Amino acid sequence: MPFASRAGRRRVTVDFEPYRRELLAHCYRMLGTPDEAEDVVQETYLRAWRAYDRFEGRASVRSWLYRIATNACLTALEQRGRRPMPSGLGAPSTDPDAPPIPAEPGDAWPRPIPDALVTPDSDDPAVIAVARDGVRLALIAGLQLLPPRQRAVLILREVLAFPAAEVAEMLGTTVAAVKSTLQRARATLGEAPAVGELTEPEQRELLDRYMSAFMNSDLAALEQVLREDAVIEPVPSRTWFAGRRTCVAFLRQVMGNPGEWHMTPTSANGQPAAITRYRGEPYGIAVLTTGIGGIARITVFGFPDLVERFAGTDPANRTVTPG
Repeated sequence: MPFASRAGRRRVTVDFEPYRRELLAHCYRMLGTPDEAEDVVQETYLRAWRAYDRFEGRASVRSWLYRIATNACLTALEQRGRRPMPSGLGAPSTDPDAPPIPAEPGDAWPRPIPDALVTPDSDDPAVIAVARDGVRLALIAGLQLLPPRQRAVLILREVLAFPAAEVAEMLGTTVAAVKSTLQRARATLGEAPAVGELTEPEQRELLDRYMSAFMNSDLAALEQVLREDAVIEPVPSRTWFAGRRTCVAFLRQVMGNPGEWHMTPTSANGQPAAITRYRGEPYGIAVLTTGIGGIARITVFGFPDLVERFAGTDPANRTVTPG
């Protein structure tokens, strides 16, 4: 039952609130969308409030909350299918002039999350870097390909570094089962290709050059910031492109005239991103994966509602003007 006293409710809030951002990040990794993750965090807190008088302190409050959140996520995943990225559905298109393959009925997609929602309130750059690495788009996309329990084990063991025995207790299984499940998850994901780390100023410079090129319809300038192995994934669509030459040919069709696109810098999934409007109307969010040599991947989430969600989340409040 919920706490009856006001003092009891205050105590619960004090005990739980420090974990809200990291629990949101955890549920986002499991589910792939911020809205679902926020709903499950609320459900987690509701369940925890109701059960707090029976919590005997055999585990830490943090572990207890993660146990509730993880099992709530597993329940949610039982009720719907996977949310892969276009690159998880098939090979890249070799014809940038062909019409994009439309989403099929029932297709659902991951969505980006604003850094402001999951970045820890910390002055330690190392803590912030670890948190950002834990929500990178490449990781989120890979996790969506795993069965739910493999997904949970990999996140709890390798992202959050919970001991195998604690993970087994959270999931109601054995240590041996946790270890074998983790091996299967690792085999499915494989090794992510290395792109080389850039400093934040270097990432911001690439983002600024990307936005300026798009707003000026300067295809040559955009080509200069793309790596040879660049990838473009436009969501929602089943079509994606690999290789700078193919990406540039695709971009030639969508850049339009100078001034039609307007972009504002932000950050999503620990990566530089652009809030995007087309002819004054909300379009979506473009998230850049940067590395040595330029932009390695542009993931364009063409969901207009994301513009409002991300607006105002850039802490520097920077603007980039064309020209």
